[in-house]
Amino acid sequence: MLMRLTASLTLPVIGSPMFIVSGPELVIAQCEAGIIGAFPALNARPAEALREWLQRITQALAEHDKRHPDRPSAPFAVNQIVHPTNDRLEHDVGLCAEFKVPLVITSLHAPDRVVEQVHAYGGLVFHDVTTLRHARKAIDAGVDGLILVCHGAGGHAGRLNPFAFVAEVRRFYDGPLVLAGAITQGEQIVAAQALGVDLVYMGTRFIATQEANAQAAYKQMVLDAGAEDIVYTNLFTGVHGNYLRQSIEQAGLDPDALPEGEKTAMRYGSGGSSKAKAWRDIWGAGQGVGSITALNSVAEEVATLHADYRKVLDHLRRC
Repeated sequence: MLMRLTASLTLPVIGSPMFIVSGPELVIAQCEAGIIGAFPALNARPAEALREWLQRITQALAEHDKRHPDRPSAPFAVNQIVHPTNDRLEHDVGLCAEFKVPLVITSLHAPDRVVEQVHAYGGLVFHDVTTLRHARKAIDAGVDGLILVCHGAGGHAGRLNPFAFVAEVRRFYDGPLVLAGAITQGEQIVAAQALGVDLVYMGTRFIATQEANAQAAYKQMVLDAGAEDIVYTNLFTGVHGNYLRQSIEQAGLDPDALPEGEKTAMRYGSGGSSKAKAWRDIWGAGQGVGSITALNSVAEEVATLHADYRKVLDHLRRC
C-alpha cells in the first residue's frame, strides 16, 4: 500500500496542505520535485474552482511524466476537513473520486464516510491526529495511515512530543505513520525515520518559496522569524495552533495576553474562517521556522533537503 505513494519519491516527504498558501502551482512544483504535494479542498473558492484545480494539477503532472519518463512526478493529495460545519464535504469528496486523487488527508473529525468513498475508487486516506484517542478513532474508521501532528507544527497542532507520540502509537498500530512538527531540514527527516515513521510532513519550509500562494510580507516574516516568535493559541479557530507573533501584533492583539477561543465557534463551511481572520491575517508557521533563511523555488528547497538527507545517511553509515 505505502509503495503506491512512495515509489516515485526523491524524499519521504509530504508537503503539508496549508490554508491559502497551498495551491496548484505549489502542489505541481512539489510533485515534480519528487515529494507529495497537498492542498486543502477549501482553498479552491468558490466550490466550482476545485474541479479546475484538479484538472490543472492532473494535466500538469501527466505532461511532466511524458517529458520525463525516467523521473515521474510524485502523487498529490487533497485535504478534506471532516467537520460537521463543512458544507462542501460531499461535493469535494465527490470530485476527488471523479479525479481519483491518490491520497486524501482528513482532519478534525472521524472520517468514516470519507474512507468509504475514497476506498471505493482505490484511493488512500491518511488522517491528522493530535492525541492517542484520535489515533484510535481514526484506525477504527479504517484509515490507511496516521499523521501524528506534534507540538511545534505549523497551523493546527497538538501538545505531544514526537518521541512519546510515535512510541505509544506504535504499541497498537503498525501501519504507515507520518510525523509532523518543526521538521524543516534533511537531517530531521533521517531522525524521524529513526523513530519509526515512514514519511514526514513539511509545511513551513515551503511558505517562503516562489510558488507558494502567500503574501510577500508573510514570506518575509517567515524568513525573519525564529522559534520564539511562534505563539500557540486556540483563539483564532477554536483549535490550538501555532502562529507568527508578528502577524498577531499587526492585527492589534497582544500575543502574550490572548483570551481563550471557543471550540463551538469553529466553522469550516463556505465562509471558512474569514471572520476570525485566521490564515488570511494571522499567519501560521511552525517552530522550525528559524532554519529558513532564503526565498527559493520548491525545486531548490527539495534539492537542498535531499543533499542534506543523503549527507547525514552517509555519515551514519560511516559511524
